Amino acid sequence: MNAIIVPGRPDRAEHYDPSRPSNSEDHWYTWLKRQLILRDIHAVTLEPPFPFRPRYDEWKREFERFDIVPDTILVGHSCGGGFLVRYLSEHTDLHVGKVVLVAPWMNPDNNPISDTADFFKFDIDPDFPARTQSTAVFISNDDDVSVTSTVELLKGMVRGLDIHQYEDKGHFITSDFSELLSTLM
Repeated sequence: MNAIIVPGRPDRAEHYDPSRPSNSEDHWYTWLKRQLILRDIHAVTLEPPFPFRPRYDEWKREFERFDIVPDTILVGHSCGGGFLVRYLSEHTDLHVGKVVLVAPWMNPDNNPISDTADFFKFDIDPDFPARTQSTAVFISNDDDVSVTSTVELLKGMVRGLDIHQYEDKGHFITSDFSELLSTLM
């Protein structure tokens, strides 16, 4: 069994701030990776080039470097969650293990400041969860409106989502994340 963690999109200043960890080591990503490894699940965290200006082909190339098999666990945070929605929507022959989208974001307002170019120009497959062992979405009511709008879009279009609603988690920027680990195990 293996797991792939897909982080979100940092802003440019965060990416180049020498006092911050790399994107793949920020927030709860390293903690989750370690928790999975301790449970004998080989875990990796995606580190796409220039994550502050995501390009789908670059993220896809980096993602596909890893084995994606029927029991692979996929976890995406923010833009990384949006990436997984697109990837699973476009790969209708792919079956995977558990999928968790943490505060998924897909630029629902087409905000040009986000610098996502054509990252989210795709049709959502409303049945992609049927090709997973389970698909959970973590959302907090105090997250940014563009994230809550993304989740509302997904809830309205996608069948089979297990929604985990929180009141005070913001954008899930923390160093550990026991609720996520419990969902995966």
